[in-house]
Amino acid sequence: MKHFQSLEEVTLQNSWLTIGVFDGVHRGHQEIIKKLTAGANGNGVSAVVLTFDPHPANVLGHGEIGLLTLPDERAELLASMNVDVVITERFTKELSTVTAFDFMSRLKRHLGLNHLLIGYDFALGKGREGNAMRLTEIGRELGYGVELISALSDESGVISSTEIRKLVSVGNITEAAHLMGHPYSLRGPVIRGDGRGKKIGVPTANIDYPREKIVPAKGIYAGWASIASEEHRAAISIGVNPTFTPEKQIPSVEAYLLDFDKDIYGKELKIEFVARLRDELKFDSVDALVRQIWKDVEETRRILEA
Repeated sequence: MKHFQSLEEVTLQNSWLTIGVFDGVHRGHQEIIKKLTAGANGNGVSAVVLTFDPHPANVLGHGEIGLLTLPDERAELLASMNVDVVITERFTKELSTVTAFDFMSRLKRHLGLNHLLIGYDFALGKGREGNAMRLTEIGRELGYGVELISALSDESGVISSTEIRKLVSVGNITEAAHLMGHPYSLRGPVIRGDGRGKKIGVPTANIDYPREKIVPAKGIYAGWASIASEEHRAAISIGVNPTFTPEKQIPSVEAYLLDFDKDIYGKELKIEFVARLRDELKFDSVDALVRQIWKDVEETRRILEA
């Protein structure tokens, strides 16, 4: 899979294409991608995904939206679904004023576009004029077909990035993973904390996570921690550590890797959340805190072994 940072870097003769932010690459997105790759492979052409960064809502002043996936994470997920080319186009206010016809002409020119797949509520171009009907009209003129993909629903309703963001933000990472089709994750380099965990016999890896991403609600979680190709069970703490630093504002993300004892400062650590164990609590003593931590570790072991 090739990942480009601009449409200007790409020249293809023929392609099948889908367009969208695809934040989280959830199960609804995956339905579109499956149809895209199957159709492209069947016709012997490239399967292309055009996505955007920053999120259009953050550029256009529709509120600050925390992300489920950063561009590289999105590209990795799309690559795992056999997409041939991912283009992460920079979204700007200027781009939002381009007409649907001009934008689609640009895609035709760079990608040799001959088939476009879009979601049920998709629109692009100035004033979101490029809905399914308008894109089909343009396609007849430029020489590409349009395929509309229905929304994917389950017992909770239509699967959407908006709903998943809400679930992650309140700590319901189990349901979020169900809708995404994969665990929610955070990643970043391991940085030095205050060393308090090591002093009480529970050394943790502190992650310098990207601030653009949604951080699950404060609490204790069971999950997996990956360093390069190594995967380890982990008890994860998100919070301000109220027993010691109740005045802290920005939550820390710390992982205690079970059955692990190596120096990993500076290395990138990926955490995948599996289950929420409890709220973050303030303890009356260090001994009480340590007793609870070991209960959390055993609960983590039980959940992940199951």
